[in-house]
Amino acid sequence: MKKTNTAAIDQDLMAAAGGLIDRRAFLRQGMALGVGGAGLVTSAALAGTGRESWQQVPGLPFSGYGQPSAHEREVIRWVSANSQAPGNGIAWTPLHKLDGIITPSGLHFERHHNGVPQIDPERHTLLLHGLVKRPLTFSMDALLRYPRVSRYCFVECGGNSNAGWNEEPIQTPVGYFHGLASCSEWSGVPLVVLLEEAGVEPEAGWIIAEGADAAAMNVSIPLDKAREDTLVALYQNGERLRPENGYPLRLILPGFEAVLNVKWLSRLQVAREPVMARNETAKYTELLPNGKARQFSFVMEAKSFITEPSPGYRMRGPGLYQISGLAWSGRGRIKRVEVSADGGSSWAEAALQEPVLPQCFTRFRLPWQWDGSPRILKSRATDETGYQQPERAALIAERGRHGYFHYNAIVSWAVASDGSISHVYA
Repeated sequence: MKKTNTAAIDQDLMAAAGGLIDRRAFLRQGMALGVGGAGLVTSAALAGTGRESWQQVPGLPFSGYGQPSAHEREVIRWVSANSQAPGNGIAWTPLHKLDGIITPSGLHFERHHNGVPQIDPERHTLLLHGLVKRPLTFSMDALLRYPRVSRYCFVECGGNSNAGWNEEPIQTPVGYFHGLASCSEWSGVPLVVLLEEAGVEPEAGWIIAEGADAAAMNVSIPLDKAREDTLVALYQNGERLRPENGYPLRLILPGFEAVLNVKWLSRLQVAREPVMARNETAKYTELLPNGKARQFSFVMEAKSFITEPSPGYRMRGPGLYQISGLAWSGRGRIKRVEVSADGGSSWAEAALQEPVLPQCFTRFRLPWQWDGSPRILKSRATDETGYQQPERAALIAERGRHGYFHYNAIVSWAVASDGSISHVYA
């Protein structure tokens, strides 16, 4: 965790209690604040003639596909596989090790029910049938000839952050708690184009999507969403989809829970009613305190959390630090992110890094002057519809304790005087 120099900050720049500084402070004072770890260049250093070992020999040759530096080996997905069924499990994105808003394709979170199928694109097809005038079958070559569009959006598992329902706060790096969410540039064919070509019957209301994995994953998608902005994706972050991300074809439904973003897509059946598959009845349906079941809760509500500093980091003494984190909403753009350093008694608005896009990760940043005393850091997001991320107590009061999915409560980090950071309920 890097800090800046401990130069005094004008009191008129303070935005909230606990040392939170106006988000425009860096722009107003610029480099006068200093950069953490930087020091003056001495005449001895300028006079030095020593050269590092890598400056004395030729570097490595060209490679067919670039790889991360060997010094970044810890920036990996954390895998949790079912020991009784190794193809069933999850792998978290290390959000606490990343910056910006785009998740590298090789670090995109994974959720598989029966392993990653090794599909030959020459033999794979997409069937579009059911309540359509013209049932159609598309080869991958045919789909690649359709006009394509690109969208930046997050994909988030409905079970992401579910440890927040626990009675005691989980102590793990933030990416291995909230990292069943990733954000990419997806490119492909708008599903509405294929639906118009097939000719949807007027009585249709749903689409049943099925994957080509051994689990034959299938779920129901509202026809309105399919027509609005759903993408039949062929590319991710500029390259063809990776096998674990759905190669050679997957659905992308901006803002909707990931289970509907069917990977290895092979079949789309237009229907009157939902199929009531396992993953929309036994799973992804929750009992509420009033006894009713919450079903088809597709949209991922606004959420945010601080990635830096966060559990696993250690503050290196009092001084000026940058608070950074992520926010997103399935309802649209993030309008505002506020940060508190006193457990929610006062809040300061963070700066939102451009671009701020709908259904996309938004990076927020705020300078913080830590005085070395114990503090509780929080962030809360508000989206363009006015929806505000709730406190944990409010979410539990609304949803009860029988839930597992769609946890989006405000997250609290406790900073101790020794610089250690832990997850707390506050």
